[in-house]
Amino acid sequence: MLFQIKSYLQFLWHSKNEHAVHSPFVFLLLTKCFYDKKPKSYYLVLKNYRQSLLENKNTIEVTDFGAGSKIFKSNHRQIAKIAKTAGISQKRAQLLYRIVEYFQPETILELGTSLGLATVALAFGNKNAQITSLEGCPNTMAIAKKQLKEFNINNIKCITTEFDAYFDSSQLQTSNFKLIYFDGNHSKKATLNYFERLLPTVHNDTVWIFDDIHWSAEMEEAWKIIKDHPKVKVTIDTYQWGLVFFRYEQPKQHFIIRV
Repeated sequence: MLFQIKSYLQFLWHSKNEHAVHSPFVFLLLTKCFYDKKPKSYYLVLKNYRQSLLENKNTIEVTDFGAGSKIFKSNHRQIAKIAKTAGISQKRAQLLYRIVEYFQPETILELGTSLGLATVALAFGNKNAQITSLEGCPNTMAIAKKQLKEFNINNIKCITTEFDAYFDSSQLQTSNFKLIYFDGNHSKKATLNYFERLLPTVHNDTVWIFDDIHWSAEMEEAWKIIKDHPKVKVTIDTYQWGLVFFRYEQPKQHFIIRV
């Protein structure tokens, strides 16, 4: 906790808003998407999806995976508490919805379905997108599938799998995920492994979003390695998320942005 407080204070000291941004691409992203205050009809659906989980007092066995997809913890947790403490916040779900709405990616990969709180934001951002969502824990995936069905969301392929097993069985070189949301394992080793394994799928307009880049010192180290990678051109640090762009025509730039 102390590390995260210090990290957040450093973020606040260095962060800027759109007035300090001199990249037209990033400036438009901030003004048209990040700072878009207009009401969206789907915000209510996101709220209702969350509320239905917060009212669910049933308990399930949750399996967490460590680096290398090895089980390191299994315990029983109340669904409502998972939604409250482990799921994406309402504000972040709205931002994720706006990002997908802004870029309109036709194909999306989500690493870490959990209860589907982020999944539903991805789905409503572009209802025509083909979404693949991966989750290692079968019990949380079962809840997510049930929720998505109840909210009539049909553009998501939910796969219960260890991430490395999915990568091993997929032809990643021929995949074309326009947006990838990384929220499955907040360790340096796993994050960099996913980064390297998914690099063959990138194209000029690919958008990657890494969750919890300041979760720990090793996650900050992973984020720095990703920022410095020669294929990465533009990165945006929003404290909670790190956004990565591979736009070949862009000079290499990094932005620390308040949202």
